[in-house]
This record gives sequence, C-alpha cells and structure tokens, in this order.
Amino acid sequence: MAKIMENSVKKQKLLLHSCCGPCSTTAIFSMKDEYDITICYYNPNIYPEEEYLKRKSEQIKLLKELEGEGIVVHIFDVDYEQDKFFEKVKGLENEKEGGARCSVCFALRLDRVALLAKENGFDLFATTLTVSPHKNAPLINEIGAKIGEKYNMPYLPTDLKKKDGYKKSIEYSKKYDLYRQNYCGCKFSMR
Repeated sequence: MAKIMENSVKKQKLLLHSCCGPCSTTAIFSMKDEYDITICYYNPNIYPEEEYLKRKSEQIKLLKELEGEGIVVHIFDVDYEQDKFFEKVKGLENEKEGGARCSVCFALRLDRVALLAKENGFDLFATTLTVSPHKNAPLINEIGAKIGEKYNMPYLPTDLKKKDGYKKSIEYSKKYDLYRQNYCGCKFSMR
C-alpha cells in the first residue's frame, strides 16, 4: 500500500530556465525524479540570431532524445526579444564578463521566467545558469529569490556545478552529440 501511495504523489511543476541544451542536461538528470520539468528557453542575450536558433535547436534535439529514453520534459518557447536585452544593458557594454552586465542579463531572463511560471500555474522556477564554472551561483540565486518574491513565485536555488555537475554536462553533451558553444552568448562575451 505504501508503494502505491508513494507513486501517486504528484510532482511539483518546475519551469526551468535553460540557456542551452548542454547546461540543461545536468539539471534535468538531477531534478527529473522530484519535479515535473518544463524547459523555458528564454535567451534574448544570445547573439547573433543564428547562434540563438542553433542553441534552441540543440535544446529541442536533447528533449526529443530524452523522450525516446522515457524522460518527458516539455518546452516553453519564448520570443527572441533581443531588443529588450540591448535596452537593459545599455551603458554596460564594456563591463567585464561576470560583471554588472551579466547581473542585469540574469535578472532579465529570470524575471520573464518567473512571470511565465506565475501566469501558467507552475509551482516554482529555477535556472540552469548555475552549472557553469564561469557563473556566480550565489549571485544568480540571490537574483532569482528576489524576483520570486516580486511575483510570489518560489525560486529553487541551485548550484548545479557541484558534485561534478559541469563535468557531467560535458559527458552528456558527448553522449547526445550536442553543440557546445565557446562563449556565454551575448555580443559582448564574444571578446
């Protein structure tokens, strides 16, 4: 009887912001048993548009591969909206990578995801951004928590690079033959 009850427990619906397929792998595999995951691909920072479309295509490719393995993860695609990114970071173009421009970019994306989570009946939201060793997980989590408070939408703090999360993302990328970009995404990070 306990097993029947255990299996009937409904998972919380998580709207998971994803910057790309490779970064989403570690998050999906570490969260799939606990949450009903929907990927939110919202990345107005990615430049040029061809790169944005390539990363989006790889995200979709990964989800199809996972579905073939019985791991169902839906996708919530959002318009590109690159003008919003350039508007938000105006005056921060020459900031170093990881500086003020990046904080604004994190907030822009997490704000949109939190609002979509609220409007579409999700239980909480999170991001894959913390898998990168180049990203400040405590800062991202602080931004996510503040935005969560703004919308009364719980934010799930993570540090996905822990427990070899980044290394696992590289291994999953090889397994699923995923394209791995060599810059964060925005025009300014191409330097």
